[in-house]
Amino acid sequence: MSSQTWSPIQRPVGLVTGRQVISELVKLIGGGVVTDHDTRKRIVEDTLATLQPRIASYEEQVNSLRFQLADLLETEEEWSEAARVLMGISLDSGSRSLPDEEKFRVYIRIVRLLLEDEDSVQAETYYNRAASLSNSTNDKETQLQFKLCQARISDYARKFLEAAMRYHELSWVAEIDEEERKEILSNAVTCAVLAPAGPNRSRVLASLYRDERSSDLPTYNILSKMFLDHILRPAEVKTFEQKLRPHQLARIAISSNDRLASVVDDDDPSEPSTSTRRGPSTVLDRAVLEHNLLASSKIYNNITFRGLGALLDLAPSGAETMARKMIEQGRLKGSIDQVDKLIWFEGGREDDDAQGKAGGLGDVEQTSEATGAPFTKRWDMQIRTTAANVESIVQHLAFKGLILAPAVA
Repeated sequence: MSSQTWSPIQRPVGLVTGRQVISELVKLIGGGVVTDHDTRKRIVEDTLATLQPRIASYEEQVNSLRFQLADLLETEEEWSEAARVLMGISLDSGSRSLPDEEKFRVYIRIVRLLLEDEDSVQAETYYNRAASLSNSTNDKETQLQFKLCQARISDYARKFLEAAMRYHELSWVAEIDEEERKEILSNAVTCAVLAPAGPNRSRVLASLYRDERSSDLPTYNILSKMFLDHILRPAEVKTFEQKLRPHQLARIAISSNDRLASVVDDDDPSEPSTSTRRGPSTVLDRAVLEHNLLASSKIYNNITFRGLGALLDLAPSGAETMARKMIEQGRLKGSIDQVDKLIWFEGGREDDDAQGKAGGLGDVEQTSEATGAPFTKRWDMQIRTTAANVESIVQHLAFKGLILAPAVA
């Protein structure tokens, strides 16, 4: 018998009868009647191809088949193909519109599948659709998946500071498996390291450094050095680089303005610079250079363009350009003397606040006398900060019962 005489979607067969037959077929396929994976996949694909000419009449059945095909493709780890199948589902058709909660689940699943293949551009499009429906469900698992997608989208968009905070928040959720929480915490550390240097990143680094779980991570060494404002060495950066994903190793181009600012050859023929680099080449390179520049400001009161360039492995003009940008953006306190080719660093409250408050000390009122001597002020501030940190340690030890109260005579 040919397909012309039995196919339920041919016009001689009533639409109601055709829907009943197709619905029963979909039910049998989904119920596991066909156990072989390849055979089941072929049946679903052939059925979808047959229904395609009259998809408007069999919309509900087609949607069910697409969900099944997406499950089969996800099992095969064909992430992008599974996402494309789900994109073809009619969520807002006039005949049968899915509830907002179901749309939200579908969008989140599409985002998750696209991110598995690192298609962050298209994933962000569907994430924005999901965000508009985020209040449609109270299901905790779905909300957790949405928050994880939030963190990953920020990560792929190179909003590393935002991603680090979202990852760290998720690493405390008890409903997530312990191993997965550890991986999420590791992602938080990685994003914090890659974030732009400055007071905001210092706060995130402080929070992660004081998290007892961080000491078990392979990235703890670079986390501790960044938090303590130690200069990072090439070997340490190379080890950390091996743990990064492709989007975290993306190459970056120097802007035209920065290129113009750094083309001036200010080398002294008698003392040529050790590097010809005009700026960072990758996301990681930029993060490390900015951190080392910020760390240098804690060591030196001032430094020449050439000295900073030698420290950062940049040409003097490139080092000046980087320092200028950080000062302009408020991430570095200092001033530039272009006549003497010097960068002067200023001690500021931001870094003390970033690290002191994170330790649980709270707001410490620090007043300084108007002595008119900037280095005396800085020395006084360092003494106050050290005393405040010692007091914080004593309070912590007393809270743990490790310090006995002195006997009263």
